[in-house]
Amino acid sequence: MRNQIRVLERPGGERTAVSGASRWLVLAVTAAAQFMVILDVSVVNVALPAIKDDLHFSQEGLQWVITAYAILFGGVLLLGGRLADLLGRRRVFMAGVGLFTFASLLSGLASSEGELIATRALQGLGGALLAPAALSIVVTTFREGHDRNVALAIWGAISGVGGAVGVLLGGVLTSYLSWSWIFYVNLPVGLAVLAVSPWLLSESRVAVARRHFDVLGATSVTAGLMVLVYAITRASQHGWGNSVTVGLFAAAAALIAAFVAIEAHSPAPLLPLRIFRLRTLTAANATMMTVGAVAFGQFFLLTLYLQEVLRYSALQTGVAFVTLTVVLIAVTNLAQKLTTRLGARPVLTTGLLLTAAGSALYAQMPGDGHYFWNVVPGLALSGVGLALTFVPVMIAGLTGVEHADAGVASGLINTSRQIGGAIGLAVVTTIAATASSHYASSHAVPAFSGPALTHGFQVAFYALIGVALAGAAITAVFVESKPKAVVTAEPAELELALDEAA
Repeated sequence: MRNQIRVLERPGGERTAVSGASRWLVLAVTAAAQFMVILDVSVVNVALPAIKDDLHFSQEGLQWVITAYAILFGGVLLLGGRLADLLGRRRVFMAGVGLFTFASLLSGLASSEGELIATRALQGLGGALLAPAALSIVVTTFREGHDRNVALAIWGAISGVGGAVGVLLGGVLTSYLSWSWIFYVNLPVGLAVLAVSPWLLSESRVAVARRHFDVLGATSVTAGLMVLVYAITRASQHGWGNSVTVGLFAAAAALIAAFVAIEAHSPAPLLPLRIFRLRTLTAANATMMTVGAVAFGQFFLLTLYLQEVLRYSALQTGVAFVTLTVVLIAVTNLAQKLTTRLGARPVLTTGLLLTAAGSALYAQMPGDGHYFWNVVPGLALSGVGLALTFVPVMIAGLTGVEHADAGVASGLINTSRQIGGAIGLAVVTTIAATASSHYASSHAVPAFSGPALTHGFQVAFYALIGVALAGAAITAVFVESKPKAVVTAEPAELELALDEAA
């Protein structure tokens, strides 16, 4: 198959990068779309109580507002990345933005439980097409080295800042307008991105002499990841030992094992297993799972602590996260410079250790805590740690990747974060609930009392310390200081072609 591959890019300039200031406009457009997707996760969480009251959701049905999105988003990310490589990165990016924007409009207009769940699933599908295509555009636009590191530093900051900003924005919109506006706010961003993309973004894709789509691979991995995300989500509701939950995990494992077997023999695999020969890429994806678990878990537990223990309103909770947002933004540029100078391994290891220390500070928050004395120190330290983590893990996860695999590598690193985040949320939810229940039983207090909830959150934060330390160990042992350059296709196998009309 090697001699059948060619890379389509803009004529003129270098094959590996777009020259001039237009590169940064490309980054601005793709980053805006990515920010919209990242924002959506946390902004919806804040509005769930209002959605429940307005649309008369049951408590069990309410979690599907999140689950429907997560299943489609986590399940289709890898497929979305490969589609971008094969069908055109700009084309798939615009399709994802269009679908996400349209689904956001429908979500805001939803008038029943079923309508909102269905439109949230559409949003997840749109995000799964958008996110890996956007990141692969960045990877193929910037040459590996300083400029790409700067671009990925901005991208990494978006992953951290988006979650924190979403809590603030969700509180403001829900408090002063209505929950529908958490979806309507996506419309101007999505429409603006769609308007400028045909003029600003170049089309690029991998062309093969005989186009072959890995249907079996796509079906097995998409089904496997969707079942896995649902099983993880269900575990937090019904327990990890529940027979249905165990069956779902077994089915997911079987589907993913089948996918690996299919890819090993496919003439045009959806996920070329050869990319795992890149040791740093493989280690970065494993580390990204721990990063996702810690980041999602910290945001979730801290939000519950502020609202259920300190009795903050949605707006107050959003404002409380400003400290984290400011620190993330301030440290991101430093993280990029350190990664460029020292390599990903020392920066990422340090970031995870600081993130673990941040969780340790969160674990000390008392039931009658004060924001400035008990919450801010953890926010500040965790913010530094996350900034020093998000940036190098993105850089490491895309180092040495050929242009032909940019989309699938982007889908893979996004999938690792999403799966890690889903696992992290399910685990900390289970740990916190179990610890609170045990505390309530032994101290003869209600399970939802401040002391019982605080104890549960503290135990869950201690668990996140362990996850962060595991990520630091993986990084220290397996991420290379200076990864070996990937062997790219021979010049004779590469061919430039005019941009296609998307």
